[in-house]
Amino acid sequence: MKPLVLGTALTFMIAVAYAEDYIPTIVDYNDRSMWFNVENDSTEVGADVFYIPATWEFDWYTPDSAISHYADPSLLLHREHMGHEMKGFAEMMGEGNNFYSPYYRHITLNTWATLDENYIDSLYFNVSFVDIRNAFEHFLRNRQNNRPFVLAGFSQGAKSVVELLKVLPDSLWDEVVVAYVIGYKVTPSDTIECPYIVPANSADDIGVVVCYNSVEDIKCVKPIISYPNVACINPVNWSTKNETAILNDTVSVKLDVENKVLVVKGFHSPYKPVLGFINTGDLHSSDPWLYKEHLKENLRKRISRWYALRQECND
Repeated sequence: MKPLVLGTALTFMIAVAYAEDYIPTIVDYNDRSMWFNVENDSTEVGADVFYIPATWEFDWYTPDSAISHYADPSLLLHREHMGHEMKGFAEMMGEGNNFYSPYYRHITLNTWATLDENYIDSLYFNVSFVDIRNAFEHFLRNRQNNRPFVLAGFSQGAKSVVELLKVLPDSLWDEVVVAYVIGYKVTPSDTIECPYIVPANSADDIGVVVCYNSVEDIKCVKPIISYPNVACINPVNWSTKNETAILNDTVSVKLDVENKVLVVKGFHSPYKPVLGFINTGDLHSSDPWLYKEHLKENLRKRISRWYALRQECND
């Protein structure tokens, strides 16, 4: 079944008005085809990385003219879209680690384009987060106990990381190396709901949340993605201060401590605007890849720190 893409806000509104909604079938995570896995930890000194990808699909029609506001992992095309991102993050975070990433029924770009957080949350929690919780529980059941693990996600996937932290059993927090919330926000209410959600303050603190969003100018901040936010760290110098760091000799990255975003100068996004709200002055789609080498090295450093602290506790 090949989906028909609806690429504009107008077609989105027309579809909502005239078509019946279609919700894809719940994902069975016992099915290996519903996972992107790379196992590289042959030395037992790495971590298990649970990665949740971002939003890839527009609203689409089924052959019987029903509209769907969700990706459908049973469709090869949708898995291929998510797989592009999974492969990129596996190259970044899978070196020396075991990398596990579930395909899931993420809400569509058109849904995000409504900018209505209540509407977005209703679709997300009723379907998308059901898949994520099921996938994460499957991951926990099938991993080796007492191994360190990493939660990571980009955009909608980062939203899922925040929500998983809220339901993570207390007994597992000692095994959390770090949670990467890339291209999304950690709100004041998130930290109230889960006191364990603590923003990172350095390059090697453990059990913390690494969060950031990049913009060309403060006026380009998108509340749906990055406001209100209580967590932001500069992935170039791993500072939470209002300091300028230089990336690749020509790009400056400075943390705006008031707005909790990164202001980047000397870099222009290669990604075209999406539905008039993504990549229009912000650097959302570039957030993982602009700092790829810094994230890769940082993950190694935090995992090494986790093992060092565990050894100290055992001595």
